[in-house]
Amino acid sequence: MIKKFWPILGFIFILFIFFWQFFFKGLLPIASDTIVGLYYPYRDIYSKDYPNGIPFKNFLITDPVRQQYPWKKLSIDSIKKIELPLWNQYSFSGTPNLANFQSGVFYPLNIIFLLPYSFSWSLFIVLEPLLAGIFMYLFLKNLKLVNLASFFGGFVFAFSSFFVTWLEWGNILHTALWLPLILLSLDKLRKSRIWIFVLIFSLSSSFFAGHLQAFFYSFLVSLFYFLFRYFEKKELRFLFLFSVSSALSFLLILPQLLPTIKFIGLSARSSDLLIWQQEGWFIPWQHLLQILIPDFFGNPSTLNYWGVWNYGELSIYIGIVPLIFVLYSMLGRKEKEVIFFAIILVLAFVFSLPTFFAKIPYQLDIPFLSTSQPTRLIYLIDFSLAVLAGFGLNKFIKSNSYKNILVSLLVLGGFFALIIFLLLLNTFSLNTSNLEVAKRNFVFPFAIFIVTSILLLLKIKTNKSLTYLLLSGLVIITIFDLFRFSWKFNTFSKQEYLFPKTQTTSYLEKNIGNFRIATTDPRIYPPNFSIIDEISSVEGYDPLFLKSYAEFISAINRNKPNINPPFGFNRIVRIENLNPRFLNLLGVKYILSFSDLTSLGYERVFQEGQTKIFENKNVIPKVFIAKKILSAKDKQQVINMMFENSFEPRTEVVVQDLTNLEIKGKGEVQVKSYNSNKVEVSIQTSSEEFMVLTDIFYPTWKAKLQNGKELKIYQSDYLFRGVVVPPGKNVITFYNALL
Repeated sequence: MIKKFWPILGFIFILFIFFWQFFFKGLLPIASDTIVGLYYPYRDIYSKDYPNGIPFKNFLITDPVRQQYPWKKLSIDSIKKIELPLWNQYSFSGTPNLANFQSGVFYPLNIIFLLPYSFSWSLFIVLEPLLAGIFMYLFLKNLKLVNLASFFGGFVFAFSSFFVTWLEWGNILHTALWLPLILLSLDKLRKSRIWIFVLIFSLSSSFFAGHLQAFFYSFLVSLFYFLFRYFEKKELRFLFLFSVSSALSFLLILPQLLPTIKFIGLSARSSDLLIWQQEGWFIPWQHLLQILIPDFFGNPSTLNYWGVWNYGELSIYIGIVPLIFVLYSMLGRKEKEVIFFAIILVLAFVFSLPTFFAKIPYQLDIPFLSTSQPTRLIYLIDFSLAVLAGFGLNKFIKSNSYKNILVSLLVLGGFFALIIFLLLLNTFSLNTSNLEVAKRNFVFPFAIFIVTSILLLLKIKTNKSLTYLLLSGLVIITIFDLFRFSWKFNTFSKQEYLFPKTQTTSYLEKNIGNFRIATTDPRIYPPNFSIIDEISSVEGYDPLFLKSYAEFISAINRNKPNINPPFGFNRIVRIENLNPRFLNLLGVKYILSFSDLTSLGYERVFQEGQTKIFENKNVIPKVFIAKKILSAKDKQQVINMMFENSFEPRTEVVVQDLTNLEIKGKGEVQVKSYNSNKVEVSIQTSSEEFMVLTDIFYPTWKAKLQNGKELKIYQSDYLFRGVVVPPGKNVITFYNALL
């Protein structure tokens, strides 16, 4: 039994070694050290002993604590209340949550979050390389590779550079890890229709995991693989089963797909400032050196990275030993699967490097593709390389001819020799510091190559009894190589560093009510941190945010009614102009700042360390009855009127498509109950009035009276929700629908 399942048990054992700091020391695989090392008010807690903040390992991997961790927590907390987490009231003054896709609301493996959240999140990360390795092992076994070669390919995929650099994000790797199981299901589907359920589950799980671009790549490879298998025998039954599986999967994902499409259509995604002409959008040619020397350009964890843009987006590395077997798989007689994945590999390189073909989607402004960074194709590069490495080792184990392994070693050795020559002559024209970094980081992979070459040459000379011992040595070298690579980049941090409670956040939780906060410095309470404490903020950090919100905040920051892109920010939205008129309307009750704001009319009410809280005493209530309606013909006129000095946001409201409504502006109104998916407002008037709720307008929000009568919601003051209220005593319920 153990002999049969040793590869699965081997993956589990390896995972315990890799995550030993989590399992045995209680450290979490998330960069919580950056929370207390970079950001206030958390730095204030430790300022006595660490005036410059607690030392942190890698500044590049802050996104998980600023995006994925809070989004997932918001979703899981709602699900535990048996509610759909449709809306995020804590970022961007309110924004879709389920529709933002990365929250992964419907992902089946969310079931592990029944456990305490921080522990569940850590298990969520542990599952990524475990499932990726096992699924790849099963896929390669299905392709008739021996156990050791299948295990080898699975490990290489699970700890390739793509999995290493995106390990702590959660959603992107949970999307990617299903690809080998999808391909395995396609192969099995030809023999047994029961695999239709595995195919549907793996396809939909990949989609629901929460990274649209990675899923798109997985689906393309799956489609090409189906065509590859179909044209082998042209079986109509196989075509029928694949068509049924795809159709059922499509129907299954509609509850996520349709809201996401709606949100993308209303977002500022097309105005993203990450234009494709900038360096680093494609993989720069010189960064292909990272295939051999992952840290040739340094590493952000050692603060010596000098390459183009972002280390995590450009790293291509599967280990030296696997690379030798990739070359070996391409020499001599090649299996048809090797040819298929070699083609996928070439195509992934063609469209991720700055080639003529890669630029076409951006020149033609093709929707979705034109806003997707092609460096993520490293996912398919590493996947294809892992498959080819498995085939190469399998071929090496079975082959009696060793000429091709010598050729592979000579080719790779030639590249190393060329790099040595270029470094000695400094052909790269590097300054002294960068040259030293490149030379120092050259040594380890070159040493791995030398040791591997010796073992491979010994295998040629040795008898069969020592063959598996030498091959096991190569696997161990690979494990050591990729573990070292990953441990250097990734972080394991103390539990107490993960969003610790502070006096500042406690004060806000106690006093904020239904109002919002703003900050004056990006180091203070960064966007999305407030989700953890359930505090609403006007700020946010997300690739998807409403275009209307981007336009409005841009106009505020410019201090003029200019709503045209580019907006001056990219993904991270903050208010830089503390104009009281608009902060009042946005419901900003508290402003967090390092500097004094009393000259602007804000009162300091609390201070913890360097973080000061100022209260805005003139904040407009969450809901109010307008005394005057100003009618506008389009959104530009709306913003123009709001910037006029005569405009009084406390009593006036600018509305499109609403005319001939006579109001008195009298009555009583208050919020009866308030949560992310439903707001109840009690109102009493003697005549028909217009009521404004200063929450973000979005088409999925509906309004009704207590008798069930639906009310039309008007987009008011550019961003907010307004309704015409009949006379009398009423309760108006604003509720969020899926579509």
